[in-house]
Amino acid sequence: MSRLFRESRRDSSSSNGSSAAAAATASTGGLPSPFPDLGVPLSSADLREAAYEVLVASSRTTGGKPLTYIPQAAASAGGGGGPASPASASSLSSANASSSPSLQRSLTSAAASKMKKALGLRSSASSKGGSPGSGGGGKSVPPRRPATVGELMRVQMRVSEPADARIRRGLLRIAASQLGRRAESMVLPLEFLQQFKASDIPDPQEYEAWQSRNLKLLEAGLLVHPLVPLNKSDVSAQRLRQIIRGAYDRPLETGKNSESMQVLRSAVMSLAGRSDDGTSDGCHWADGFPLNLHLYQMLVEACFDNDDGTVVDEIDEVMELLKKTWGILGINQMLHNLCFAWALFNHFVMSGQVDIELLSAAENQLAEVAKDAKTTKDPNYSKVLSSTLSSIMGWTEKRLLAYHETFNTSNIESMQGIVSIGVSAARVLVEDISHEYRRRRKEEIDVARSRIETYIRSSLRTAFAQRMEEADSKRSSRNPTPVLSILAKDIGDLAIKEKNLYSPILKTWHPLASGVAVATLHSCFGNELKQFIAGLTELTPDTVQVLKAADKLEKDLVNIAVEDSVDSDDGGKSLIREMPPYEAENAIANLVKVWIKERIDRLKGWVDRTLKQETWNPAANRENIAPSCVEMLRMVGETLDAFFQLPIPMHPVLLPDLMFGLDRSLQLFVSKAKSGCGTRNSFMPQLPPLTRCEVGSNILFKKKEKPQNPQYRGSQNGTTNGADPLALPQLCVRLNTLQFVRGELENLEKKIKTGLRNVESAQADVTDGLDIKFELCQTACQEGIQQLCETTAYKVTFYDLGHVLWDILYIGDIASSRIEILMRELDPILETISGMVHNKVRNRAITALMKATFDGFLLVLLAGGPLRAFTRQDSQIIEDDFKALKDLFLADGDGLPEELVDKASSQVKNVLPLLRTDSESLIDRFKRMMAESNRSGAKNRLPLPPTTGHWSPNEPNTVLRVLCYRYDETATKFLKKTYNLPKKI
Repeated sequence: MSRLFRESRRDSSSSNGSSAAAAATASTGGLPSPFPDLGVPLSSADLREAAYEVLVASSRTTGGKPLTYIPQAAASAGGGGGPASPASASSLSSANASSSPSLQRSLTSAAASKMKKALGLRSSASSKGGSPGSGGGGKSVPPRRPATVGELMRVQMRVSEPADARIRRGLLRIAASQLGRRAESMVLPLEFLQQFKASDIPDPQEYEAWQSRNLKLLEAGLLVHPLVPLNKSDVSAQRLRQIIRGAYDRPLETGKNSESMQVLRSAVMSLAGRSDDGTSDGCHWADGFPLNLHLYQMLVEACFDNDDGTVVDEIDEVMELLKKTWGILGINQMLHNLCFAWALFNHFVMSGQVDIELLSAAENQLAEVAKDAKTTKDPNYSKVLSSTLSSIMGWTEKRLLAYHETFNTSNIESMQGIVSIGVSAARVLVEDISHEYRRRRKEEIDVARSRIETYIRSSLRTAFAQRMEEADSKRSSRNPTPVLSILAKDIGDLAIKEKNLYSPILKTWHPLASGVAVATLHSCFGNELKQFIAGLTELTPDTVQVLKAADKLEKDLVNIAVEDSVDSDDGGKSLIREMPPYEAENAIANLVKVWIKERIDRLKGWVDRTLKQETWNPAANRENIAPSCVEMLRMVGETLDAFFQLPIPMHPVLLPDLMFGLDRSLQLFVSKAKSGCGTRNSFMPQLPPLTRCEVGSNILFKKKEKPQNPQYRGSQNGTTNGADPLALPQLCVRLNTLQFVRGELENLEKKIKTGLRNVESAQADVTDGLDIKFELCQTACQEGIQQLCETTAYKVTFYDLGHVLWDILYIGDIASSRIEILMRELDPILETISGMVHNKVRNRAITALMKATFDGFLLVLLAGGPLRAFTRQDSQIIEDDFKALKDLFLADGDGLPEELVDKASSQVKNVLPLLRTDSESLIDRFKRMMAESNRSGAKNRLPLPPTTGHWSPNEPNTVLRVLCYRYDETATKFLKKTYNLPKKI
């Protein structure tokens, strides 16, 4: 026992005295209890069992037989008379005990509950499958319902059958020993302690908990919250405190003949027998405020189904039972109405605000509370009324002060009831409780209209702030629309939504709900617009866009206000006065835009004129870049400096326009710098027709015939006088120029960021979200450098060195026309590139030259014309030459990386093994590949494989070309028989 007392006291202090009922409610997602804290550590289970004991005791007669009662359904069955009001439904009229059915009366499927009907609630039978937690479905087996009202109450109050049996057994013992005593004249916790000893409850811990609960009930009802205030010198009170305190260390010895029980009875009865008027009219142990409300609230909770929280169908019978406890608990009709209204609203909250029937019932019950509040001045009632309504109003206002966040099309149905309850609670608090209101004339205050207007203005200001943030986030992306233009459209949409969705509900309490809403939005947007206009020195395109959007928004808002106030007393003049016109002028002058356009057009014209005269002279400067490039970048820098000196406060807004124009101008320069140079395909030769070797002739030793060189496509942009713009030095200057432009782009971007930070309207994060990149020029430079590298490489290889490839290399005697001739020609070219090209693109240029050289080497072997022929023995010489060519670019480790050289030469490396393969094997390989690629073709004659240019040992055309240049009888006969190839062109 002492352990239980210490633990319960500790739990109470650690929770800062919060009541058990509040904790129980909060744990289920409802509202905290509005009733004052008990100050005694009684759990919700303790209070529930105590309330159940009061219920059972109040329903029994002094003779031990059950009390009987007449249900309202039966009492009014023949009385006729229309629907009952909520007040009459929840008022529990007294019934003659001798003519009432007993507590054990069986529940039947009687007519629908009149109380449910009055509250606007459907019976469970009519809402199966639709009410929360009903389970739905015709095949499901409904849970077993209790057979009697008493059983229903036991189940609803979560009292176990053993506990119920003990309570009833105790009441029988009390009735047997005290014939004629009414329940109101007994102190139930004392009587139960008197009747049960420790041996009556086998479980020691259960017995200690049971005894502790009863003692704490006595403490709460007689010492902490007595009906009649105690005197500090009251001996009985001091004795009772000592007894309860002593129970901390040693459990009481309960039982009829216990001496400790006699002392306890003496103290308890002395305290319980006191009354306000000095007469002893019964025992007052559970009717002190607020203990009685906590106990009664436990009984009221039995009106709601434990599973789904809906009101039970047997609400009429349950309410009649609750009425019988009023005498013990000191409850009257007003307190009952208040407790039941609170319970209905709290269960609506606990349903997740989806059970609209509960909300409607709470609204109806609160109307009865409002009537009661006008008829009483009881301080205790006013105190609990104020606490309860403040809690309800606090919950509703939290949602209504920002109803745009709370309600949408999916849950708008609940808004009407929540507004009604919130307004009703506010009206009672102001009109019936507020002393200030009573001192003023009632005509001066319209509580409902005032609250609705507060809700509208608060919610729309919150919604406006949210739209402002959303518009700002949209502007920070690549959307060039100014923030206020985006905001104006969003606010227009918000006004339409307010008019169509929320105002029809709010008009019930405020006839100008839409007008108040649009006036609030007009004011909010107007404040933002004033700040925008105040910062302008010159108009810009964005300024025009904002002013147009503001003008359209204002017209829309004013139209809504006028439509809403057509029937008002002043025709809406008061609302229009709240909406002073925006200072949006129609003067549209795009001066900054024109300034940008003029500068960009001037820059593009300069590029066109200058590059027509550019000679790409490598002697123009030490950097080997075009002078026009330096001048171009200087002009771009001057344009940026002039832009940031313009007296405008929105440089970040206009900067994208300027940057785009500059980017296009730089892109134009880069495009013209590489134009006229051609591409790699411009210098690739056309391959000669396929032929076969003339075996037995002296072709391998003849050199007097003029070679049949491949035909060149050549550049179409050569000049006929002056310096050759496609000479190697000029091409190197072009490469350097593009690289110089690309490197300067980063400096320009830094210049722009610095300029943004230094303007008068700059903020700390002014560059955040801005895409300060010359993307078009950057891409053009990368593509141009790649194109120029390839063009230079293939022009040098196939045009400048074409005479070596086609007239000398491997013509006649292989041993006397090897690769050294080509390598001697390549050395000065490599020196020129290494000496002139910028180091950041030098390797790319040499790599392109290396790839072009390997392509030329392979073309000599596979498409060198009829003056070339190779034996299998020549393959070793060719492989040695190939290695020497690779070594040239490796340069003993000072040249290109080995892996890069290997990758570029992989195609040659894969083809060379074919040169040392015997002709029979090559013919077999060729036939096999042709058969695989031409499975559905003709079997008698092999088609000539197309020339793809992708040389590979697994590609038929490559193998065929090796056979064409194979100097032996087998290859020649095969080509003659299969394709009838000629020996000469």
